[in-house]
Amino acid sequence: MPLIESFTVDHTIMKAPQVRKAKVMNLPKGDIVEVYDLRFVKPNTTPMETAAVHTLEHLIATYMRDKMDNIIDVSPMGCRTGFYMSVYNENKKEDIQEVLIYALKKILETTEIPGATEKECGNYRDHSLVKAKETAKRVIEGFENGNKN
Repeated sequence: MPLIESFTVDHTIMKAPQVRKAKVMNLPKGDIVEVYDLRFVKPNTTPMETAAVHTLEHLIATYMRDKMDNIIDVSPMGCRTGFYMSVYNENKKEDIQEVLIYALKKILETTEIPGATEKECGNYRDHSLVKAKETAKRVIEGFENGNKN
């Protein structure tokens, strides 16, 4: 069985925050799909709280689409250290990072979580805007400080 791409990356030396192009898929008809690792927390340290991850998922997926119309999906990592983002067409890692920082800054201004009602969300009680904002602030600071961890 082939190894999943993320299992081939040495998590003991991975820095956070960072944006990493994890995979490029060239589809049979010439289309391109890229998968990005949006790493918020250094692996094998303290992961993000589940409620923060859930809220960040709703907000990042919403706000990144303000600037990008080629996003397929933004999904949380099971390890709770970041997100995977799938996009079509070729992109620059720096552009993805710029849009991510834009979204994180918008989160700091957010007063309501989109799609967080019982009708809209499969686990609507498990959200924390406060924790999402705390995480967004730390990630922004990490990018500004050159992700020194």
